[in-house]
Amino acid sequence: MRIQFAAALTLATALFALANPALALERKVQINNLTAYTIVEFYASNTGTTDWEEDILGSEVLPSGSSVVINIDDGSGYCKYDFLAVFDDGDQLVSSDNNVCELDEFDFTD
Repeated sequence: MRIQFAAALTLATALFALANPALALERKVQINNLTAYTIVEFYASNTGTTDWEEDILGSEVLPSGSSVVINIDDGSGYCKYDFLAVFDDGDQLVSSDNNVCELDEFDFTD
């Protein structure tokens, strides 16, 4: 019985993903800091909102020359996100309308 339930659940998940292709897409993006400064805060908000939500890096930072893979999925089904990086010198850089369903890497550059 347990195997039948697991198979049914897997089939239901697959059918749901086929019916909602945006929900099934991978949203992991490697963020590359190719600037001379440390990124101290990073935000990604879907283009349907005006709120930056929380700092994804939390207490971590992204030093110059480093990368981090981030799952940019807020559960909304959106693929288009705006990115905001805050640097240790106080500068901010916004990149709008990034398709995280198709994007594998994103570079912040000077």
